[in-house]
Amino acid sequence: MGKIPQSFRRAAAQYPVSTLLKPNTSSSSSSSSSSLQQQIPPPISNRQTQKQTPNKNPIKTNDSAPRKTLPSLIFDSPNLSEAKSQFNKLISTARNIPSDSSFYNSILQSFSSVSSLQDSILFLNHMVKTHPAFCPTRFTYHILLVQSCSSPDDQSLSAVHNVLNLMANSGFPPNHVSTDVAVRALCTSGREEQAVELVKELCAKNSPPDDHTYNFMVRHLVKNRSLSTVNCFIDEMKKFDIKPDLVTYTIMIDNVCNSKNLREAIRLLVVLSEEGFKPDCYVYNTIMKGYCTLSLGSDVLGVYKTMLDEKVEPDRYTYNTLVFGLSKSGRVSDAKKFLRVMNEKGYSPDEITYTSLMNGMCREGDALGALGLLAEMEEKGCKPNVCTYNTLLLGLCKARLLDKGLELYEVMKKYGIKMETGSYGTLLRALCRKGRVFEAYEVFDYAVESKSFSDVAAYSTLESTLKWLTKAREQGLVV
Repeated sequence: MGKIPQSFRRAAAQYPVSTLLKPNTSSSSSSSSSSLQQQIPPPISNRQTQKQTPNKNPIKTNDSAPRKTLPSLIFDSPNLSEAKSQFNKLISTARNIPSDSSFYNSILQSFSSVSSLQDSILFLNHMVKTHPAFCPTRFTYHILLVQSCSSPDDQSLSAVHNVLNLMANSGFPPNHVSTDVAVRALCTSGREEQAVELVKELCAKNSPPDDHTYNFMVRHLVKNRSLSTVNCFIDEMKKFDIKPDLVTYTIMIDNVCNSKNLREAIRLLVVLSEEGFKPDCYVYNTIMKGYCTLSLGSDVLGVYKTMLDEKVEPDRYTYNTLVFGLSKSGRVSDAKKFLRVMNEKGYSPDEITYTSLMNGMCREGDALGALGLLAEMEEKGCKPNVCTYNTLLLGLCKARLLDKGLELYEVMKKYGIKMETGSYGTLLRALCRKGRVFEAYEVFDYAVESKSFSDVAAYSTLESTLKWLTKAREQGLVV
């Protein structure tokens, strides 16, 4: 969906939509359908980014003292001997070598990115032996731990065990941070099975994952493994007294809803309640969105009623989802009712709300009513988007309201609004049906000039429309 240019935002003042609503007795409305390519967004809280202002009175420093430029080493060769030589040269020639371990960690990080794990360990030993001032920290060993986990072809945990043993022998037994580092590196490398195995081992050694690591595992597993694998992992973690929380269930419900497994979503909702957690608005909105994808308007309303029974206050996205789902399932009257409720609750409908309802009205053949909703939308200061206009154009053309459709098309053309495939093809066919082929070519020119889609796609649609026109004339369907 493209961004509306600023000039188009002033269209309401320069080209009032009310002019499109003049009665046209020569047009007749019929059943129509419109494709709305919009998704109800999840309820993410809006965060305003504070504008950073420069400090006009910076802390003064001793200008006479020269700035220290920290030496650094960046390796592009895995050759261990060369790496040792470069480090030796750095230590022997550079002045003001920092004592901060992060400096040496960056050198080890650079070499580990191009070398084998064994050579990285040997290089670390050389760094400590050559420069005793360097004292490795836990984060030093975490560099090696990440390297040991990052080989997607390694089917065992032997390398990981070697690093963990090295850490323990060096006075840094694995803790929950080490567990998190290893789990994320393994999962990122596609080694989910090894991650599960390692977590169980570390739990047995009193180094269990914290809530963040645990939920990261669940989130990664639900995206890349079967639901049975996820449930098995959760059951195994319960043996170590690690139980799912509200975030865990929310992650799983979101996943099964996206895969249209609403039966599992409802089961998880029951389990969540049995475990003593109260579903929040986000959980209910997610399930409602799942029912919307299946056009199950009754079930969408059922979830809404459950929210009210459980004293969970609906938010803007709840009503957006209701309007979208009910409109999509053909229950436009109910959708209109929730648009009014939304206003009464103080939630201003946005372009998604209005476009969803317009889509449903066009599907029912009430394209003129949808056009009136556009006027109401603009009066309330809500700016239409590309999908809004394409939805209306498609609905007007399908309802055989070609003149109204062309007026709307001229507004889109004037302000550079791109056309979508459905509205473009339907407008071409409506013009050809009326014998206005020359105007169809003009629409084709605009589609190409506005880069609404590729030239090939635009021409292909025009060509198929002209073939349809020829065939329709031969059959006497079009004069």
